[in-house]
Amino acid sequence: MFAKKLRHALTGLWAAVILLGTSNTFAGFGELNLKPGVTDISHQVYDLHMLIFEICVVICIGVFAVLIYSIVNHRKSKGAKPASFHESTKVEVIWTVIPFLILVGMAIPATKTLLALEDTRDSDMSIKITGYQWKWKYDYINEGISFFSTLTTPREQIENKVAKGENYLAEVDNPIVVPINQKIRFLITSNDVIHSWWVPALGWKQDAIPGYINDAWTELKKPGLYRGKCAELCGKDHGFMPIVLLAKTEDDYEAWVAEQKAGAAEAAAASTQTLTKDELMANGEKVYGKVCAACHQPGGVGIPGVFPALAGSKIATGDRAAHLDIVLHGKTGTAMQAFGEQLSAADLAAVITFERNSFGNNTGDVVQPSDVVAAQ
Repeated sequence: MFAKKLRHALTGLWAAVILLGTSNTFAGFGELNLKPGVTDISHQVYDLHMLIFEICVVICIGVFAVLIYSIVNHRKSKGAKPASFHESTKVEVIWTVIPFLILVGMAIPATKTLLALEDTRDSDMSIKITGYQWKWKYDYINEGISFFSTLTTPREQIENKVAKGENYLAEVDNPIVVPINQKIRFLITSNDVIHSWWVPALGWKQDAIPGYINDAWTELKKPGLYRGKCAELCGKDHGFMPIVLLAKTEDDYEAWVAEQKAGAAEAAAASTQTLTKDELMANGEKVYGKVCAACHQPGGVGIPGVFPALAGSKIATGDRAAHLDIVLHGKTGTAMQAFGEQLSAADLAAVITFERNSFGNNTGDVVQPSDVVAAQ
């Protein structure tokens, strides 16, 4: 009677586990499971996950069923006597062969999926992804396009001065844009520390390691917007380097490529312009808030012991050439990055002019894009 009740209980447990694992019938529990993703390879990963999960559940139920049955039916109160043998070749063979066969059965589908994940052959295009503290750089090798992708969540939200937006810490100025129906190879590396590029909907993540290139691939079938993040603890602002991937139709992607190339031409033309101080200050304030304020703070006061203040500093009030040099090339051994390749000449001229004429630094200096080009 007890054995029959036990079988019914285990059957109910098995059904509940499978239900929770493979559906969202119970919304709270369903959120704990791996998501299927939007690509063929992500579906393969999900199917492998569920297969291994179900095998493990069956093994768990089997082991506990035998354990509970043995405890109940061979207890001392029923007069059970312990066996007197110390070893059994048959048992040893059984509990060695059966796990071996289970592992082989699990290894075959796992190997197929892992090989598919690593198969970057016959790709239609390649994109180099470089991690920076704390942003991503995308280089479209085939199209000759290059840009940085930086968090755009306002500092006021981060500092809890205003209500947080819908995509808090998950919005960027320049998303990575890819076409659908093309196999895209990603070449992933880092400029400073170890990062990890992860968009859950693609079904994989890949480490970005300085001096080393990892690769991965994807192929999307439908247009859409997918969000991700750096999945490696890469420093103070680790949580501030999100990823936004935008998949477009082939025609829309070609139009985007044309826009990017036109923008690059405009930026090159802007480097030859002579701007007024007011124009430089207005643009410089925007650039400072976007790329400098996180470390040096909106008021230029810095963070004592971590990031130096710009208000009244020797750099921002002293020799202009030295100020240009440190912004362009950074400072070795510190968190001060080289912004020479991250910003246009016009933006660099604007932010340097802003720093030299804000926070009480009334130097009166004006830096033109041509000055930046000459320094570069």
